[in-house]
Amino acid sequence: MQIQALTDIGLKRAVNQDFIFQSIQPVGVFPNLFILADGMGGHRSGDFASKYLTETMVGYISRNKSEDIIKVLKSAIGMSNTLVYEKSHSDPALSGMGSTMVAAVIRNGMLTVANVGDSRLYIIRDGITQVTKDHSYVEEQVELGNISRYSEEYNKNKNIITRAVGIEDTVKADFFEVDLVKNDYILICSDGLTNMVDDDSIFAIISGHGSLQYKANTLIAAANENGGNDNIAVILIKYESGDGEVNA
Repeated sequence: MQIQALTDIGLKRAVNQDFIFQSIQPVGVFPNLFILADGMGGHRSGDFASKYLTETMVGYISRNKSEDIIKVLKSAIGMSNTLVYEKSHSDPALSGMGSTMVAAVIRNGMLTVANVGDSRLYIIRDGITQVTKDHSYVEEQVELGNISRYSEEYNKNKNIITRAVGIEDTVKADFFEVDLVKNDYILICSDGLTNMVDDDSIFAIISGHGSLQYKANTLIAAANENGGNDNIAVILIKYESGDGEVNA
């Protein structure tokens, strides 16, 4: 597989609260690991939350010996949630912090994904498919039939999330499994990209010509050209033929 991972502060924020981890080498018994976290909170607590969440998850996974990816991810998220929650209540400077999270592992042609919040994972194949489900107020209202997606009310309230790591003493993650096909693209991104660049434009960039680095840079540039209202994080992976074939 090939991978490019980038973060950008955007044009409006003073601090980058997005944090990414990517390893194409084994982490514990996992053959690879990709995590994206988008922190929230006042002062510098958001950037602490995303980094602390990611580092505690990676540490837990690296020590675990179970081959059950979902079980390990669920435990890692639960442990990290507890640690972030406790930190936020023990240090006034970190009060109210939390973070979204998307984690992914590829093994034997299967992509396993966990998510909390509104950061996303997409598969780009013949079209673009959002694998993760946004934990947000507007998506809940769409499911209930109360509002239409991309309506004025939707756009006005789309930054209100209903789940995040570290906000409460427990957290529920959603899990997904996808069979991969050779030449699939996997995009993990924060809402700093998806609030600025629509799915059709994301698909056009990723399915177009150019290297993986060019495509990742073009996604970041498009978000900034459209306003750059938030930090932007992108992990872009091209799946080729298996776990062991990696081109940075």
